[in-house]
Amino acid sequence: MALGCIGIDSERPRGGRNTASQHAFPRISIDLRWVCDHKNFMLISQRPDPKPSTHDMVYRRLRTRIMHGDILPGQAITLRGIGKEFGVSMTPARESVRRLVAEGALSMSSSGRVATPELSSDRIEELSALRTLIEVELASRALPRAHLALIDRLQIINSGLTDMINRQDPVGYIRTNLEFHRTLYLRAQAPAMLAMAETVWLQLGPTMRRLYGRLKRKSLPPYHRMIIAALKAGDEPGLRLAVRSDVTQGLKMLLA
Repeated sequence: MALGCIGIDSERPRGGRNTASQHAFPRISIDLRWVCDHKNFMLISQRPDPKPSTHDMVYRRLRTRIMHGDILPGQAITLRGIGKEFGVSMTPARESVRRLVAEGALSMSSSGRVATPELSSDRIEELSALRTLIEVELASRALPRAHLALIDRLQIINSGLTDMINRQDPVGYIRTNLEFHRTLYLRAQAPAMLAMAETVWLQLGPTMRRLYGRLKRKSLPPYHRMIIAALKAGDEPGLRLAVRSDVTQGLKMLLA
């Protein structure tokens, strides 16, 4: 399905060589539960399927594992392995892999080998720049709707990050960190932008796992506390700066 209103292809082009890495911006292929109303130029939510298909279940669970860094960069993924792990046949396993390759979460070689991608420095910088652009805007849009219950929830999530550091759990750290950001960005009420941010998180997940696995953090960086303080004060410039700093410090560590 092509989302013509926002100029994003949700399917991988058929045939030919994948040339996404040659473009100025990374391929952002988004599997949204949205349809585009071309007459009114708006996104319309579809009702969720009460009984998701087997391949959709496998896709979502595998996607979550990749996003949270549960699979390291360059790790091979086989249809047989997926089938055994999730107790499914080859068909839903194959369809799940196809969708994840289209999103950039997995790469497929000319020989058909599927693995989590190993990102170059240029690609990391590119994706991190996208994170900055999208997430600063999401945070800004969320600010007018940042009620006290949201702020309390963010403080609880942030305290959970300390537990993950003490346990030296990089997957738990990534999962909790993304929960912090997603909880804030949901208040922006901008689902298409949030879906783009999640696609970037998905592509960075394995690389972030490698980073956090070697960092051996002892304490939390200050940026989440700065985000919470800016929300309490209704300080939009301070909030934008805190989110930008949070994203860019991760970039610096990835490229170090």
